[in-house]
Amino acid sequence: MKEITVSKRNEHNQETWRYKASLLENKDDRIVLEARFDREDTNLHGMLLAKGDRFIETYYTNRWYNIYEIHAIEDDHLRGWYCNIGHPAEIEGNTLSYIDLALDLLVFPDGRQVVLDEEEFQKLEISPDTRRMALAAMDELQAGFQEKVKQGQNT
Repeated sequence: MKEITVSKRNEHNQETWRYKASLLENKDDRIVLEARFDREDTNLHGMLLAKGDRFIETYYTNRWYNIYEIHAIEDDHLRGWYCNIGHPAEIEGNTLSYIDLALDLLVFPDGRQVVLDEEEFQKLEISPDTRRMALAAMDELQAGFQEKVKQGQNT
């Protein structure tokens, strides 16, 4: 599998995190990667993120967010989704980079949603257009996951 370097950047385009992932899919508007959680265990509003958890990460070149589907290291069950609001991903060679805009959405398998880091987002020095695009992306994500839950209840 092809290895991709992921570069997370702040609103000033400065790198804040870098890690390696494996390429699963590369389409015109998105790239899907597999990575392992490489930080210490963290409890995020009741969702455990454990070192070694498998992340299926979908980045879009035309949407203002990315989505991480999180699977438990011990048995691969779905823990939920972690979504980052940010500029569309840019791909150059074997490096994927995105500018993170602090605002995040945590989604549990039962459909419960928690918006994270709203205060940090409000403090960012970004243009009104960027702020508008970020908030629209959050609305799109929340509606998409609500629809996913509705469809799951109908089947």
